[in-house]
Amino acid sequence: MNEVDWNDLKLFFNVASQGGLAGAAAATGLSAPTIGRRMLALERTMGRTLFIRSQQGYRLAPDGEVLLLHVETLRKTVSDITRWHGDAFSLPIVSIGGDIWLGGFVASRSMELRGKSDGFRLCCKRLLPDEDLTFRHGMIGMFYEQPRSGNFAVRKSVNVAYGVYRAEEERWNRDLPWVSIGTEVAVSPAEKWVFRNHEQNIHSWTNAPEFLPKLITAGAGRGVLPLFLGDSLPGLIRDGEPIEELTHPVWLAVNDDDRKRPEVRLTLDRLADLLKRNAALFSGEDATAPRKPIALTAVPRS
Repeated sequence: MNEVDWNDLKLFFNVASQGGLAGAAAATGLSAPTIGRRMLALERTMGRTLFIRSQQGYRLAPDGEVLLLHVETLRKTVSDITRWHGDAFSLPIVSIGGDIWLGGFVASRSMELRGKSDGFRLCCKRLLPDEDLTFRHGMIGMFYEQPRSGNFAVRKSVNVAYGVYRAEEERWNRDLPWVSIGTEVAVSPAEKWVFRNHEQNIHSWTNAPEFLPKLITAGAGRGVLPLFLGDSLPGLIRDGEPIEELTHPVWLAVNDDDRKRPEVRLTLDRLADLLKRNAALFSGEDATAPRKPIALTAVPRS
């Protein structure tokens, strides 16, 4: 069966609604002979007589009346899809930015920040510690230091703690080396900690921070991760206590001109609530997933 061209169906609708070729020509800008030829071709394609032609014009044949009902349904469906598509691009955007770890946490729980019926779009972005939000409208930033300049509304949130992790299979390995994030991309104190404290024992490193947990899990060495990430990854265990000097609060910052926008305010409140509900996870004190740090001083001698 030959496929019917939607453009021919739209032209058929014009002929049917205008009562003939002249009216359809005025509505579409096509010539009457061209429209006549295309209607004949449509009838041949469909194998049905759609019009009863006379000097008075084009009158719908019984099959034409049935087709008109179908085309009217299609037109409504296309109109609904077009309106729905257009609405998506007219919805305001709210962006949430943070480092790769905190940003990843938010992305994994994005449905708690934007419901299916909310009238805005959500964008999760990666931000550098010194990112300037002065001209970034509709952006909620998650920073590890309180912004000192700019027209921002700032809210203090949870504390994030860090620790050293190793693969569980390497639990008793006294000589396990270190893995690090490359100095060319390390920006935060946590990302620089291994290099600053164990440079001589670094055997593996990466310039893609998202690869760091994979290297540690694979047994390449010990590395520093935020506790909310390391405690959630199977196959990893803490190597000692949290590193106190790396613990810091999360600061939520939004352009002061934006904070009164309903969608920004709503998302900011939801984000603050999400982080607060997971405060124990960020501090490493989540009672639902206790992790006892290993004590290397108790490693049995081989």
